[in-house]
Amino acid sequence: MNNSIRNITIIAHVDHGKTTLIDNLMKQSGSFRENEIVDERLMDSGELEKERGITILAKPASINWKNSRVNIIDTPGHRDFAAEVERVLSMADGALLLIDSTEGVMPQTKFVLAKALRQGLKPIVVINKLDKPDQRANEVLEETFDLFVSLDANEEQLDFPVLYASGRSGWASKELDGPRENLNPLLDLIIDQVKPAEFDKSKPFAMLSTLLYADSFLGRSLVGRISQGTAKANQQIKAINLQGEKVDEGRLTKIFRYEGTKKVPIDVGEAGDIVVIAGLEKANVADTICDLDVNEPIAATPIDPPTMSITITVNSSPLAGIEGKKLTSTQIRDRLVLEAQNNVGITFSENTGKDSFEISGRGELMLEILLTQMRREGFEMTVSPPKVLFKKDDNGNRLEPIEEITMDLDEEYSSKVIDSMNRRKGKLIDLKDTGKDKKRLIFHAPTRGLMGYTSRFLTLTKGNGVINRIFHSYGKFEGEMEVRRNGALISMEKGKAVAFAIYNLQARGEMFVTHNDSVYAGMIVGLAPKPGDMIINVMKGKKLTNMRTQGTDENVVLTPIRKMSIAEQLSILNGDEALEITPKSCRLRKAILDPHERKKSEKSGAAGDMSPGGMGGMGM
Repeated sequence: MNNSIRNITIIAHVDHGKTTLIDNLMKQSGSFRENEIVDERLMDSGELEKERGITILAKPASINWKNSRVNIIDTPGHRDFAAEVERVLSMADGALLLIDSTEGVMPQTKFVLAKALRQGLKPIVVINKLDKPDQRANEVLEETFDLFVSLDANEEQLDFPVLYASGRSGWASKELDGPRENLNPLLDLIIDQVKPAEFDKSKPFAMLSTLLYADSFLGRSLVGRISQGTAKANQQIKAINLQGEKVDEGRLTKIFRYEGTKKVPIDVGEAGDIVVIAGLEKANVADTICDLDVNEPIAATPIDPPTMSITITVNSSPLAGIEGKKLTSTQIRDRLVLEAQNNVGITFSENTGKDSFEISGRGELMLEILLTQMRREGFEMTVSPPKVLFKKDDNGNRLEPIEEITMDLDEEYSSKVIDSMNRRKGKLIDLKDTGKDKKRLIFHAPTRGLMGYTSRFLTLTKGNGVINRIFHSYGKFEGEMEVRRNGALISMEKGKAVAFAIYNLQARGEMFVTHNDSVYAGMIVGLAPKPGDMIINVMKGKKLTNMRTQGTDENVVLTPIRKMSIAEQLSILNGDEALEITPKSCRLRKAILDPHERKKSEKSGAAGDMSPGGMGGMGM
């Protein structure tokens, strides 16, 4: 047992302050020079993480405190990246559970705590954001204790230590009204409460690969906690999968450990420490990296299965190949295979013909992040409407994914929201007051009806509501839903949209294109106010006369088009539609572009996937 090492993970609901707290812990512990310039949210190193202000990938860091090294693992708070939380818990000896002092216990709080308790960890509870004027720390602490009880925590886990803190202001205190000086009480509590696991250094080296990074200098880098023995630079190692089969063998070329957020090369890695190793090109997450004499794999924590999928094919639109550089099915396949290897929350499969690929994940944000990354890498592709993934129970009954939805809103909007959830087969589980004229509604509802619902919820609450979702369980199939998107406005031919035509068509529905946008036959350029598709001409210019010139078109005032994310665009697709994604553009389109072929397909019942599994049309 290495008593100088503490491995701890920080878990919480999204935006409850994990990354900000780590920033100040590292600054106050002396991880940086006094004159060193340090960015905010330094653990969010990815481009998309910085843009969106969320943690997507779990990342370790290290702090030296009172002759001990504290390895801290930051985890995502969003429900779609829960797989990252599940797999890193195996590296931890303890957990910091952060809870917002205003919001209190939220859906992801319940999820991450359940996983930590099941792993046998005893969390340290940190009631965070005490600098908020509307904090309700005492009430939140009671909610937290009730949550521990409901999750069947044992007596030791129920006796959890509590700190009150402000990660942004950089202080923690044992008492609600105690001194607010620094974060030393938190670091001291970690050293006191988190007991290192026992490891045998005399055994041959073995560690479970928990994270995988692609490094331009090192190649594939594997991160994990050494479970036994020691890792030495240049020793021969191998990788075995969960079945004990050898998948790779080679030389351990580099070993690193974390000092702050930086990787520092070392010659020997000790049992109990979190290290980064290089030297194997085929090993993946959940493989055991070990000495040649080891033949028994280390058990990996099972990951909850995906709940929805999309199908990706090559871009077949008339505008294909103009903006992107990676266009072929082989290039798309290789990229998706790599993603499935590195991201345990994603699964990959090839469809018949091997020119279309199914990617499954936890939710629309996870899939959107993947698609966004690919378009930034120069890919072009066509994406189908998302579908939920059904199961069957032992009796052959159909099961579908059910989510728990927590909504905080003004009381005046609650009846509208309840009505909208009823139409999506949502069941009201709990309703309680959270302040003056404020309500918290908790529903259980099928994932099918929730794709794109966030924008609808914000419309119903005039932008003042807060909604959070998390996978709850697989439940019985709830039947067909009444919710249905209106018809599409479809371009009749290829060319450039004209302001004059768009201006005259605005009364027919919401337009998705503006002046000089490229369009083609079969492309969806707007939504009609009523059911039923309509083919329109967005290229019809004003006829020239002796009295007027074409230049007057420039004076036409158009309604600004709505900017939609990839997730929002996917949410409004019907089963016979698709989304074209390129590095510069996202275009809604019919799966079959030719109107005559589309009619034939509709008559034969073969146009798109209109099965209950399809989620298109649920967003409005």
